[in-house]
Amino acid sequence: MPPPEDQHPPNPSSSNYSQPSSLASSSRPSSPRNSQPFFPRHSTSSSYSQPSEPPQPSEPSQLPQPQPQHDHDHEQPHPPSSPRVITRTANPRTSTIRTSTATGAPSRPSHHQAGPPHRAAGPPPTLREKMFHALPPHTGPLNVGFMELELPVRDPRTFSHIKRNGEFALKLDTVLFAVYYPCEGPEEKPQEKAIMTRDRIRRCRGSGNWAGWDSAAGRRRREQDEEGDRGGEMGEEKGHGGLTRPTWLPRPRLSTCKGYANFANMPNAPVASYFALTSMFTKLPAWRNAKLSDGPPLAGPEEMGEEALNRGFSDTSELTLVWGPRPVPDAEELRRRRAKYPVIMFSHGLGGSRTVYSTICGELASYGFVVVAVEHRDGSGARTYVNKEGSSPDLCSQNLDRRSNTEREKEDGSVFKTKRRRTKNGKKKPYYMVDYLFPLDNAQDTRPHNPAGVDTELRSAQIDMRCAEIQEAYHILGMINEGQGQEVARRNLRKKGNKGSSSKGLIGIDWQDWTGRLFLQNVTMMGHSFGGATAAQVLRLREDFTWISQGILLDAWGPAMPEADSEEHKIQKPILAIGSEAFMHWKDNFERVENLCLEAREAGVPSWMTTIRGSVHLAAADFAVLYPNWMSLLMKSLVNPKRAIQLHVESALEFLRLTLPEQHHAKFSKAWPFEEGLLTATAGAANEVSFDFRPKEKWVAARLKIPHEFKLRTRNWAKRRVQPGPHIPRDRSGKPLAGLVDWGAGNEIWVHISPDKEEVPHVSEEAE
Repeated sequence: MPPPEDQHPPNPSSSNYSQPSSLASSSRPSSPRNSQPFFPRHSTSSSYSQPSEPPQPSEPSQLPQPQPQHDHDHEQPHPPSSPRVITRTANPRTSTIRTSTATGAPSRPSHHQAGPPHRAAGPPPTLREKMFHALPPHTGPLNVGFMELELPVRDPRTFSHIKRNGEFALKLDTVLFAVYYPCEGPEEKPQEKAIMTRDRIRRCRGSGNWAGWDSAAGRRRREQDEEGDRGGEMGEEKGHGGLTRPTWLPRPRLSTCKGYANFANMPNAPVASYFALTSMFTKLPAWRNAKLSDGPPLAGPEEMGEEALNRGFSDTSELTLVWGPRPVPDAEELRRRRAKYPVIMFSHGLGGSRTVYSTICGELASYGFVVVAVEHRDGSGARTYVNKEGSSPDLCSQNLDRRSNTEREKEDGSVFKTKRRRTKNGKKKPYYMVDYLFPLDNAQDTRPHNPAGVDTELRSAQIDMRCAEIQEAYHILGMINEGQGQEVARRNLRKKGNKGSSSKGLIGIDWQDWTGRLFLQNVTMMGHSFGGATAAQVLRLREDFTWISQGILLDAWGPAMPEADSEEHKIQKPILAIGSEAFMHWKDNFERVENLCLEAREAGVPSWMTTIRGSVHLAAADFAVLYPNWMSLLMKSLVNPKRAIQLHVESALEFLRLTLPEQHHAKFSKAWPFEEGLLTATAGAANEVSFDFRPKEKWVAARLKIPHEFKLRTRNWAKRRVQPGPHIPRDRSGKPLAGLVDWGAGNEIWVHISPDKEEVPHVSEEAE
């Protein structure tokens, strides 16, 4: 733990936590308090390339220079009698996403840009969400779909000998997970996205206005034209095309609220009532069981070339439009052009579920990823329900202790309290409930100053079970990708009539669309808190997770991470660790995560370790977005919650651009936000860490300290009544994302460990 602000003695055992040293330069402004100790940046010069992909030659990226706008760029010639080709140069003033001619990498946005990049429309907020709590819409160019699956595992079994009430506490019967994926929204039509027809080009040419191509009025006109061309074939379809939105609280919602009350060790009635009143009707900004997207949408004819019009993405700097008739691709050609999506496996933290991190998972899905959020049944969640296959009262993995209480008392010397089981029509219900599992005689093993430390027996067993659940979820994903979606739907237990299920089930999913659409190699492992510890263990077990190629740790719980038992189990894959400032002041946790990143660096692969200034542990979860006032008042969060989510997502996208094979993200990465270079700061400037908000010893990791809090909040309230400055980040709607303290864009993240330019081939290009 760092000492108070007035002193900071060096710690010889830590190479990064307290000893100042010279730093590689950064484009971020340094802290004005040069007397404060800081975290040095580690770097290395070892070369790295993706093991599964051959190295690609790279050229230095050059920023595109604005081209003068000529009158002939807007000339619209009369339609010729025979097809002819006109080649034009993209207009930098109207281009939404500009690319480098040398590398194809997106360049930083220009101040002359006409408007923000294309964003998916997303579902509108409901009346209840406007009155209570609502999740923000996703900012990516793709709509987000959602489906949930629960299937029996291939090998039901138990983990550890730990028991509760005579039953094994860690038992693996089924695996439950939610899938966030790019989808076609109700306002989108795949025919429009794939083909730009001759009549549509002629109408745009005749009016001389291409700007309405992607506007709301333009979409309405195109819908009317399509309906007229089909002669009313589709019929009248009202609402959102039959698509619905899933609720944020997992079903049954009231029971889930009670589970959170038990997890927080607080009175059941008031906590459950508050949760129910404020979040009962909160819905995810995603469409349940929507059609898998064919690819990124068209931005407009002036920004697309002929190949881009066919494939739905821009990859040329010189644009070509073909005037005249063109053949309509057949079904086989359209299937060939459909995009394939990289996969991210997400593991939640203590008290989490498959929807608690929906903001981050949905954001990544809106930028072209399929995110699998596993809901663990290892007793680490607040409350979850396990459905039983068929009508069998017990699953084969439960291994219940069927001895009488008297026999157990004689052998174990203890008395077991038998709970009365609920019945349905005289039979045991075909499900069972799993609540948060507190360690015996060490219920607060998560606290930094707990004298008993972490319950390593329980936590290690839970991580083992989590790894098994991730493997099962990956196996089901492979079945879907291989064309066995109908079999998956048949075995799915999250269907109408089962506990915790939606009446929709998997109705509406076109499984043929999913065949061959996923990159199931070079998968990314991601997790928050205890899920970060799980992700670290997955990266260690290379022989069991050969399909995992990199990992992202969000404020990982370091003391719960199992130590590497041999050299073979050390981290040898790229890793990005994003921490909160609250956890940064927890010295033991910081050193554990630091050693993890140093393992990767010693293996010759790139690793990053960063901290988001003014953030607390829950900054990556939906709780920070839904309850920002409680986060600010109780946990003393300084950063705007939505801005913290942005920094998490943009850092992850930048990391994935540098580590994933190019063919996995080539169709999508041009639309990814890359404005600040969060991980590719150039070398030279100081990267000083401030301890102004370091809390007292008893509040370490739980909250921050705000000096002169009342004065700061009053000043912040007064600033909101005036026009915010241009340095304040903004959300999709243009609303400023101001926190209690605003450091300005480019100075919101501390980089503790990062590779040299030579270590990642693209780093030198992006840093130019």
